[in-house]
Amino acid sequence: MTNRFLNLYNHDFARVAVGVPQCRVADPVYNAAQTIALARQADAAGAVLVAFPELGIPAYSCEDLFQQRALLDACNVALADIVAASRELGAALIVGMPVRVQQRLFNCAVVVARGRIHGVVPKTYLPNYSEFYEARQFNAADDAGVDTVMLLGEDVPFGALIFEAADQPLLRFHCEICEDVWVPVPPSSFAALAGATVLVNLSASNVVVGKSAYRHQLVGQQSARCLAAYLYTSAGQGESTTDLAWDGQALIYENGDMLAESARFASESHLIYADVDLERLTRERMHQTTFGVSVRRHAGEVARFRTIKVDVTVPRDAELPLVRAIERFPYVPSDPRRRDERCHEVYNIQVQALMQRLASSKIQKVVIGVSGGLDSTHALLVCAKVMDRLGLPRTNILAYTMPGFATSERTLRQARELMEAVGCTAREIDIRPSCMQMLKDLDHPFAKGEAVYDVTFENVQAGERTNHLFRLANHLGAIVIGTGDLSELALGWCTYGVGDHMSHYNVNASVPKTLIMHLVRWVAETGQLGGAASVKAVRTGKEAGARRNVLIDILETEISPELVPGKANGAPEQRTEHFIGPYELQDFNLYYTLRFGYAPRKVAFLSWSAWHDASAGRWPDEGQLAHNAYDLVAIKRNLRIFLDRFFRTSQFKRSCIPNAPKVGTGGSLSPRGDWRAPSDSESVVWLADLDKVPDDPRA
Repeated sequence: MTNRFLNLYNHDFARVAVGVPQCRVADPVYNAAQTIALARQADAAGAVLVAFPELGIPAYSCEDLFQQRALLDACNVALADIVAASRELGAALIVGMPVRVQQRLFNCAVVVARGRIHGVVPKTYLPNYSEFYEARQFNAADDAGVDTVMLLGEDVPFGALIFEAADQPLLRFHCEICEDVWVPVPPSSFAALAGATVLVNLSASNVVVGKSAYRHQLVGQQSARCLAAYLYTSAGQGESTTDLAWDGQALIYENGDMLAESARFASESHLIYADVDLERLTRERMHQTTFGVSVRRHAGEVARFRTIKVDVTVPRDAELPLVRAIERFPYVPSDPRRRDERCHEVYNIQVQALMQRLASSKIQKVVIGVSGGLDSTHALLVCAKVMDRLGLPRTNILAYTMPGFATSERTLRQARELMEAVGCTAREIDIRPSCMQMLKDLDHPFAKGEAVYDVTFENVQAGERTNHLFRLANHLGAIVIGTGDLSELALGWCTYGVGDHMSHYNVNASVPKTLIMHLVRWVAETGQLGGAASVKAVRTGKEAGARRNVLIDILETEISPELVPGKANGAPEQRTEHFIGPYELQDFNLYYTLRFGYAPRKVAFLSWSAWHDASAGRWPDEGQLAHNAYDLVAIKRNLRIFLDRFFRTSQFKRSCIPNAPKVGTGGSLSPRGDWRAPSDSESVVWLADLDKVPDDPRA
């Protein structure tokens, strides 16, 4: 196998296509020519699988013409043309046509590749209601009684079949036909349990008002339930409009996500493509153990399927980047509407979780440290909404800012302004005297006037802040709210034990840094700090403007722990992302490592696909983010930091973290939830896989 990095097939993707050829009713040779033309286009684009409409060779709307021998014979001639053309193609083709079996007629999907017919799948459910009269011409699959059929002079497999690409065993596809997916338990459900990762529906599907939206629901849900890709094609221009109309809608879904959709009512033949992530589908099935239980419960149906090897040519040696869009920010949708929905939902999950914790503990006050930075700001915003929902005064939020040796004037000002804007009980404690006493007790050089800023110096400050918060909570009848986020837990960027690692309850623990940035901006833009006032009033009021301004100032502040004294110009000495890498890259690495368990080589491929060109794709902002780009060298460097910190050095901190609500399928690192791992594992296998990634993606 080639090691070419910039080839989607070497990362367990497969390019699939759905074709909607223009047709003529009862003209199989013409229809075959249109099919062949689209198949050649798809093959040239690197696709390994192309699906065409139900009964597309004669046209679906032939009705009683299906009983005419001349038409049936012509279909065989047209099929022979397609088979001959396929010798020069690497892709497998799935075409629809009537097939005669022992004096009966079946509506079938025929799989063709490399000059051979590999199998024939008959339609299981024949609609015979409303405008449909298929039982008038065809027999259902269960009536066949045979497992082979003579077609073009060859015996070929017939019945419940799964087709496996010889050069890519994860590409296992199943064919069903139109009505089959509209029934309560589609045949593809059992095919998925039998191992099919790509489900293909050859449909004709006339169009009526509202049907397009229902097709989306049907196909999307079937792909999600089956943890599969689903290809759907329907008849278009040229079908008879004697009583019906046709829109030629084609769809490709993957595990509930739409990857591609055709234009409807197109007047020409057309194709859609998508790059299906086969590894994602198989890993989801391994992860969701109830999928395996379903296989066992339906063992009888699963056993009916035969696996047929298909000779397709997987183009691994060519440079073939993804056409599939990879979100730069997997935790933050780029679509503004979906982004706002995500922020609303995450914020309310956090709020509801803290409300329940306060109710169950019968405590009405919270203690929180406010640094003037991003994480503590968002945690404070959550606390404010909790008090509003519980009907308690915001003064029950006991907020403390605790300047230390490295606190900048900017963050201290922002902390003060934020606490005032929220309306909480605001206090300020200078921790330098108590820190100095501890440094003296430790006989630390700093206590003797030396500029030694080691890890002890840093953690004395972090620990002193947390120690104060816990004792204040004891003294004032409150619980301590944690502020550290998912990204910091993943990278171990927190002070263990009596430090920002610990709290009574952490509202941010499964929210990544990149999402927190958008949550804070969303709160600012939607006036969430307005309390009981209306959103409209909050947005237009002067008070609301001041609140929004402080949040925007915080968003524009460089991320720093501020534990080492800064330079004379006020700039922080510590820049978090200089140590652990850009959060936008590390959150990307976290998502694909934690959510899907991908190897570093694939994570790097996805990262390059998403990040190498700043001008490509959509960004989840309206100009507020720096539109950065990263080459493969930078991607590898930061992925190495992530892998070593995540797998080798940081698990002991995650093994004993406080309670916190899980907010998304992108992951939680709680040892009681999504992630259970040894604290003393190595990172060598991940780093070794990363070493396989070249510096030049085209190498």
